[in-house]
Amino acid sequence: MLRAGIVGLPNVGKSTLFNALTATKNAQSANYPFCTIEPNVGIVTVPDERLQVLADLCKSKEIIPTVIEFVDIAGLVKGASQGEGLGNQFLHNIREVDAIIQVVRCFDDENTIHVAGKVDPISDIETINTELALADLASIERRIARITKQAKGGDKAAKLEEGALNKLSELLGAGTFINLNDHFNEDEIAVIKPLNLMSVKPVIYCANVSEFDLKEGNNYTKLVEEYAKSHGAKTVIICARIEEELVDLGEDGAKEYLAELGVENSGIDKMIKTVYKLLNLITFITAGEKETRAWTCAEGTKAPQAAGVIHTDFEKGFIRAEVTSYKDFVECKSYTACKDKGVTRLEGKDYIVQDGDIVHFRFAV
Repeated sequence: MLRAGIVGLPNVGKSTLFNALTATKNAQSANYPFCTIEPNVGIVTVPDERLQVLADLCKSKEIIPTVIEFVDIAGLVKGASQGEGLGNQFLHNIREVDAIIQVVRCFDDENTIHVAGKVDPISDIETINTELALADLASIERRIARITKQAKGGDKAAKLEEGALNKLSELLGAGTFINLNDHFNEDEIAVIKPLNLMSVKPVIYCANVSEFDLKEGNNYTKLVEEYAKSHGAKTVIICARIEEELVDLGEDGAKEYLAELGVENSGIDKMIKTVYKLLNLITFITAGEKETRAWTCAEGTKAPQAAGVIHTDFEKGFIRAEVTSYKDFVECKSYTACKDKGVTRLEGKDYIVQDGDIVHFRFAV
C-alpha cells in the first residue's frame, strides 16, 4: 500500500490536516509542540469520479476505490538529526513512507504558537530539509564505511555503490535538491533506492492558510510556490482548519460552505490526487455486476505486471487482456456495444496499461 507522511515543524497544522484527510478525529490537535508523539495512520480513498459512472452502467453491487495510507508524523525541530526533540524516532517514521507532505505555516495568528517565534515559511522548509539531509548524510557515511573494504578488494557491486553514495554525499553536502533521475543512472538508482533516504523522496509542500486566503493565497504561499517550483516539487494551498470542519457538515453542507468562501472544491481531493500523480501512478479499472474496482500501478506498467496487481496467478498465467478505454465504454454504455463497435481491443504482453483502461485479463494457471 502507498504511504504518504505528513511532516513539518511542531504546531503548523499537521494533525489538523490529517483529521481532514482521513475524515476522522483520530489525530489529536492542540496548541503546543509535540502534541503528536506516536504517528497516527489513516487509510484514505483516492477520489475517482469514473467509478460511480461505470458502476451505474454495469449495475455493480459495490464500488472499491484505490487507497493511500497517510501517516501523521510528529513535528521535527532544528537538531532532530542529532536527536533533538524526539528526532530519531520521527526520522525513522519518515523513512518508511513513499512520499512526503510537508505542511508549512502560511498564516498569521498571535494565538497560535510558532516554535521559532515568527512566521517564515522558507526558513521552516529549509529547517526540515536540512535535518533530513543531515540524517541521510550520517546514514550514507556509515554505509560507505562498511563497503569501502569490499570496494577496494575489487567487488564490482560494492564499487558501484560506493561511487553512487559518494556522489550523493557531495550533493547533499552542497545543499542540492536531489531528483534521482537527474543525477544518477539506472544502476546507481537501483543501489540508492533500497536505502530509504528521506532527501530523495518526492515532496508536496502544503501551504496551510487562513480561510481568508484560501481562494488566492497570500505572500507566504507565493514564496512557497516559487521555492517548490525551483526544486521540482509540488504545492497545494489548503486551509486545514476549514477542511477539518467540513467533515462534520456533510457533502451538501460542505459545498455550500466552500461556495460562501468563493472556493469551488475542497483542497483535500486535490491533495490526495496530487500525491497519486507525484508518485507517477495510474489507475486501471475492472467493472462488472459484482463490483467496479480501481487498481493502482506505476505509469509504464505492462499488461502482465498490471494483472499481477490483482493476483500473482494472473501474471504467471497471463494470456491476453481485453481493454476498453473509459471514454469508449461510457459512449457505448456496455461491453457488448463496445465489442460490436470494435473499440474493445485484445492486447498482449507488451501492452502498456493506460490510466482509465477498463481491463479484463485472461489467464491460465
